[in-house]
Amino acid sequence: MADYGHFIGGKIVVGTSGRFAELVNPSTGAPQGRVALASRAELNQAVENARAAQPGWAATNPQRRARVLLKFLDLIARDMGALSSLLSSEHGKTIPDAVGDIQRGVEAVEFYCGIPHLMKGEFTEGAGPAIDMYSMRQPLGVVASITPFNFPGMIPLQKLAPAIACGNACILKPSERDPGVPMRLAELLMEAGLPAGVLNVVNGDKEAVDAILDHPTIKAVGFIGSTPIAEYVFTRGTANGKRVQAFGGAKNHMIIMPDADLDQAVDALVGAGYGSAGERCMAISVAVPVGQKIADALVEKLAPRVESLKIGPANDPSADFGPMVTRAHRDKVRGYVDQGVKEGAKLVVDGRDFRLQGYEGGFYMGGCLFDHVTSDMTIYKEEIFGPVLSVVRAKDYDEALRLPNEHEYGNGVAIFTRDGDTARDFTSKVDVGMVGVNVPIPVPLAYYTFGGWKRSSFGDLNNHGPDGIRFYTKTKTVTSRWPSGTKEGAEFVIPTMK
Repeated sequence: MADYGHFIGGKIVVGTSGRFAELVNPSTGAPQGRVALASRAELNQAVENARAAQPGWAATNPQRRARVLLKFLDLIARDMGALSSLLSSEHGKTIPDAVGDIQRGVEAVEFYCGIPHLMKGEFTEGAGPAIDMYSMRQPLGVVASITPFNFPGMIPLQKLAPAIACGNACILKPSERDPGVPMRLAELLMEAGLPAGVLNVVNGDKEAVDAILDHPTIKAVGFIGSTPIAEYVFTRGTANGKRVQAFGGAKNHMIIMPDADLDQAVDALVGAGYGSAGERCMAISVAVPVGQKIADALVEKLAPRVESLKIGPANDPSADFGPMVTRAHRDKVRGYVDQGVKEGAKLVVDGRDFRLQGYEGGFYMGGCLFDHVTSDMTIYKEEIFGPVLSVVRAKDYDEALRLPNEHEYGNGVAIFTRDGDTARDFTSKVDVGMVGVNVPIPVPLAYYTFGGWKRSSFGDLNNHGPDGIRFYTKTKTVTSRWPSGTKEGAEFVIPTMK
C-alpha cells in the first residue's frame, strides 16, 4: 500500500494537514494506498524552500543546468519499466500506453536540454551613436504547475522541464488520483544533481490549488484540466498578478471526405477515439463523414471494430484499453450515453454494461458508438472524456467545416482526404489550434508548441516548445553607452534615431 506525502526541500515529507485521499486501483477497484492533501501551511513551506533555492540555481550556467536534465533522461530510461508499471496501476492505462505517456514527456526534456541556445538573447552593435543594445532572458523566480490525472508522466515533464531549465524553482501540484510517477520523477531529478528545493511536489486538492493561485511569491502558473477549472485558474491567478497559461477541454472532430481511404480513416478513429479509454484531451470524439454514402460505409465498418475492442486490466499486454480512472468518472460517462439515447441519437454499439470476469470491481466500460448525432445534443456539445464516439453526418464540405468552427472548443481537429486543395483550404480556414491532415491526433512534437483556441485555452502562450521558454522567462533589454569624455549637456526631448 502506497502512502504519499509531499516532496519538499529535496526529500519526502509526511503530510501534516490530517486530510488524505484514497488511492484505488482502477483495474480491480481495490484500495492501494492514500495521498496526503496539503494545507496552505504546507504549500507555504514548499514555496519557502523554492525561494531559497532559486537564486543559486538561476546563477548556475545554462550548460550545467542542461547536464542535470541529460542525467535525468538517463535515469528515466533506466527506470522506465518501474515508472510505467506505477503509472498504469494508478491511472489504469495499459503498460504500452503508459510507456508512451512518459516517452512524450521525455521528448520535451530532450528539447530543453538545448537551453544554452534557447535562452540566448539578442545584440545590436551601434544601435545609435556609440550605443549598443542587447536583451537577455531571465527566470521569473518561483513558478507552479497544476497537472491532470490523464497524463501523470507526460504533462508534469512538459511543465517542469522548461521551468527548471530556465533557472526557475518549481512547485508541482499533480493530480491526487495518480501522484506516484510525479513523486518518483522528483526523486530522480535529485539523483541527477538538481539542488534541493528547486523542485517541490505538493499533493493536494482545491485547497492547495487556491494556495498556489494566491501566493505572492509564485510568479507564474501552468495548468491543464477541464475548461471550468482552467477558466477559474486563469481568472484567479491573473487577478493576483500572475502569468497564467491554462488549457481546458476539447471536442475534437475528424472530417472524413468522400475521397478518403476509408480503411485508414476507420483505423484512425478506433485508435484516436478509444485509446486510453478516451481519457485524452486530444481524443477524437466526433467523426464527421461528408455525404450519405461515405457516412453509411463508415458506420458499417466502425461498428464491428468497436464491438471487438479488447478491454482488460492495465497489466494485460493484449488489451486495447483499460479501465477508467475512477468509479465516479466511469458513472459520469455512462450518464452521457444515457443522455444521448434520451435525446434521440442512435446508439449503434452500447458498451455501458461491459463487465470483465474476475475484475468485477474495476471501472470498466466498453466502447460506445453513436450515429445520427446532431449539434444541439449534449453528447456533441460537452466533453465526455470516455470511450464514446459520435458520428455527425455532414451533407457537404462547407457544413463539415462549420462544425468545428462553431463549437466552443478549439483544441484539435483532423481531416482525412486525398485532395491537397481540400486539405490546404481546411487547414487555413478551420478555427482550431492544432490540425491534422490524415493524422488523427495532431499533438505537436516537443519543439513545436501545444495549445488550443477558443475555450480550450486561456492565456497568451502555449505549452512546451519555444513558448515554454517565453512563458518561464522575462526579457530584459539593456541600452549601453560608454561616453568619450566630451561634455554634451542635458537633453530634454525623448531620444530618437533622427
